[in-house]
Amino acid sequence: MSNYFEVFDLPSKLQIDTASLEKQFYTLSRKLHPDRFASKPTAEQEAALAQSSLLNDGYRTLKDPILRTQYLLKLEGVELEEQSKAATDAARATGEQKKQIVPPELLEEVFELNMQLQEMRAAKQMGEDEPELRRDLMTAKDAFDAKMVEAQAQLESLWARWDAAVDSGDEAGKAAARDAMVTLLNKRSYLRNLVRDVNEALEQPV
Repeated sequence: MSNYFEVFDLPSKLQIDTASLEKQFYTLSRKLHPDRFASKPTAEQEAALAQSSLLNDGYRTLKDPILRTQYLLKLEGVELEEQSKAATDAARATGEQKKQIVPPELLEEVFELNMQLQEMRAAKQMGEDEPELRRDLMTAKDAFDAKMVEAQAQLESLWARWDAAVDSGDEAGKAAARDAMVTLLNKRSYLRNLVRDVNEALEQPV
């Protein structure tokens, strides 16, 4: 079974020509259209359907830069916290959300935020509004949004580093870029969850 990069005849890089990817997708999709296989044996129809499904999954993954990065890391044998099957199964069994490791540089801010979130939830249960606490949470949300933007910029720099290491056959450079991307993607995922928690806490009760 081909990986998605091979399906579209692309190198395993993170900076790709998305226009070329789209053109290749539509070219291959036409070749696998069900009408072309309507009179073919069932086995051929099923094979074409499987290839079409692989093509759609590959296109959806590779056209999104974050999904593309996660997929390439998976090919490299890396499983992110967010994607960990063990963590997913454990969360499903207990009905709890998956626990993620707090990035060390966010520990203090996350502790403060969790205290504020608990206060806001308690106030909402009592039917009260806390304008000052609401302002504090909005400030925290803005700060985490800014960190998301910063993480995205750092990721884009790492994409260039990865691709350069691929071109030069620099295995040490690839390893360094890979490890840095893993750290950043886990941080980005954690920040996204924090912003979601703040948004939920700030929602006005119905």
